[in-house]
Amino acid sequence: MATVKIPPVLRPSVGGEKELSAEGDSVGEILQAVADMHPETRSQLFSSDGELNRYVNVYLNDEDVRVLDGLDTKVGAGDTLVILPAMAGGTV
Repeated sequence: MATVKIPPVLRPSVGGEKELSAEGDSVGEILQAVADMHPETRSQLFSSDGELNRYVNVYLNDEDVRVLDGLDTKVGAGDTLVILPAMAGGTV
């Protein structure tokens, strides 16, 4: 079972939890398990075509999954996924 660290912006959708445990062999399966347990997160994590939303960054043990195999990246039982929504704003 992998650990999924939840950012503050998603915590209301997961009952205020900072971490969740989820099963799956890949990043996509684990994020899907999170969305199945907490349906409000589905639209926050995935686009309408089932891909990772472009403004959501996911790290597997400190490696950006987009430079690995994306949602197909293999995950082991002791691994940690960190979800980080992209930040925007400020002044120029």
